This record gives sequence, C-alpha cells and structure tokens, in this order.
Amino acid sequence: QGRLVESGGGSVQAGESLRLSCAASRYMYDYGYFCMGWFRQAPGKERVGVASLYTGGGSLYYTDSVKGRFAIEFQDSVKNSVSLQMNNLKVEETAMYYCAAHPGPCGDNWYDPKAFGYWGQGTQVTVSS
Repeated sequence: QGRLVESGGGSVQAGESLRLSCAASRYMYDYGYFCMGWFRQAPGKERVGVASLYTGGGSLYYTDSVKGRFAIEFQDSVKNSVSLQMNNLKVEETAMYYCAAHPGPCGDNWYDPKAFGYWGQGTQVTVSS
C-alpha cells in the first residue's frame, strides 16, 4: 500500500535551517509517477501547501513566502525520497509538516490538500526567536 514517512523535524532558532525527508513505499514508485508535496499546519490554522514537485520531472512549485529559502528535491527512485531544505526559518513557520502525494503530475491545485490522497503522519518543526 502507499505509505509516506516523514523525518527531519526538530527545534531550531530563527534563521537556522532544517532538512525534511519523505520516504515513500516502493509500492508507490512501482505504481508510477506522483505529485509529491509538503504541507504545514500550525495550531488552530488550516493545512496549507508549501512546495510540490512531480517525480516524473518538470516544474517545482513553492508558495510565495518560502521562495528563495526552501528547496524541494526528488532524491531518486532508489531512495524513494523527497526532501525539503528549509533555510532562514522564521518563527511563524512553526507547524506540523506533512508529506503528501497523488498519482500523476502536479496541476494548478498543487497547494490544495484536497487534491492529495496519500499522507504521512507529520513531523514537528518549531522555530524560536
């Protein structure tokens, strides 16, 4: 079955960096190519899209607030992993971060949680001042 497992969360000071990883089960990669995304949800707020990519190649997608600071990368089909490098983190980016996926390429709804059917359990990122 499709399964996503996040890792790499933690507590950092504002301005520091973290790298999140999302490992997908081999089943998913045998199924074909996916749109893989990172989302975050702060307490009391909605889950929002941060970055997405298509494992088959092509454009990378970022929400405006992270452009130039975050980088999403597909590691390779052997590692079955998508990473999110987060630099110059801000206090307001404290949230639970989730990895998600859906079959096929990313579309205009790359940021919409409702478009994604596979979800990880999340990893906490805490940024303090």
